[in-house]
Amino acid sequence: MEVAVNPVIVIGAGPQGLAAAAHLLERGLEPLVLESGDTPASAVTEWGHVRLFSPWPELTDPAARRLLEPTGWSTPEKGYPTGAQWVEGYLAPLAEALGDRVRYGSRVVGVGRKGRDLSVDAGRAEQPFVVHVRRADGCEERFEARAVIDASGTWRAPSPAGADGLPALGELAAVEAGLLGHRTPSREEAAALTGKHVVVVGSGHSAATAIGDLATFVRRVPATRVTWALRRGSVGNAFGGGVADELPERGALGQRAKKAVEDGLVDLVTGFRTEEVVVEDGRAVLVAEDGRRLAPADRVVVATGFRPDLSFLSEVRLDLDVRLQAPAKLAAEVDPNVHSCGSVRATGAADLAHPEPGFYIVGAKSYGRAPTFLAMTGYEQVRSVVAELAGDHEAASRVELELPDTGVCGGSGLFDAPEEASSGGCCTPAPQLIQLGTRTAG
Repeated sequence: MEVAVNPVIVIGAGPQGLAAAAHLLERGLEPLVLESGDTPASAVTEWGHVRLFSPWPELTDPAARRLLEPTGWSTPEKGYPTGAQWVEGYLAPLAEALGDRVRYGSRVVGVGRKGRDLSVDAGRAEQPFVVHVRRADGCEERFEARAVIDASGTWRAPSPAGADGLPALGELAAVEAGLLGHRTPSREEAAALTGKHVVVVGSGHSAATAIGDLATFVRRVPATRVTWALRRGSVGNAFGGGVADELPERGALGQRAKKAVEDGLVDLVTGFRTEEVVVEDGRAVLVAEDGRRLAPADRVVVATGFRPDLSFLSEVRLDLDVRLQAPAKLAAEVDPNVHSCGSVRATGAADLAHPEPGFYIVGAKSYGRAPTFLAMTGYEQVRSVVAELAGDHEAASRVELELPDTGVCGGSGLFDAPEEASSGGCCTPAPQLIQLGTRTAG
């Protein structure tokens, strides 16, 4: 492939990266998409067994649809696809339509300004970006770009089980032993765990998905044991917004998990902050900071969220929130510590801009460590960013999306003292504490 002079480089061929390329083409700008995997949406493929809680119409981008429709492709009208179906029915055809503008096996290892390191001011904005790439065959390449859109996501940077943000003592050894992982088990994997003990660590949608799936196997084989460990001292919003959630399937995730706890299928442990993972006799024992120990587990599923990989952006001038590692202007909208009633607002180029002109982080990575990113949020982001790069400032500043209400109020709840959690959120009473079942002793 012959690379256009100073294209707009897009990092990542996932949902937002491919959508960004479609918008760039529509605006007359030449994209070059650099994907570390060997297929489009390789990260989505890794969780392809998981069903999305967004319906098909919210999972496709308008510019991408306009690019695909002349090929005979049609937009799926209804239903909730799995990740694999999303790839097969939309993302793979979109990548094929973009052709050799997508390069696979191309891992970005550095982004900077030509001839200017991070400290140099003089003429910085006038220099093109330089993007350093390591190919799958080990060779290195360097591309120049007029702008860079980082849509690399967070999938390959999961947060650890360790409550202090660092891997717990022994956690890496448990990973190497195949006892601890960060991926929601497939139905086949979950079935292989029947009659055994599984621990799920985390409180987000991935954790709720895992709990709901595992509970079905507890019903079938009562000898199966599932423990759900939350770091916070109370349930908080772990059960989601329920019927108040404007995405019904998202609300249903938490309700299924809640019912599993209420029915005694899952042991819920609150205030459990993992300090150590001890491997004993081929099983993993989680030890909390307060000395509590969970029963030995045959499998530990760590669903504590993800974080952005900033390692290859050390020479780019970024304005990031110190807590979330998200663009500073966006962070207040998505901060789980303070997020209040209603949905977050859609964000565009102005919210995503950094001190480095022409550089943007979009997609799940733009939320930093914050959870609950929606595909349609990313599509609105890339529409606005590409409009800004094309000089259409009016379109860039326009908001063309209203996000669905989560049905959750008052943030993620108090981190400590459960007795203080009864103050509730801003529009509904606080969730009641779930008492531990008789099987929670470790």
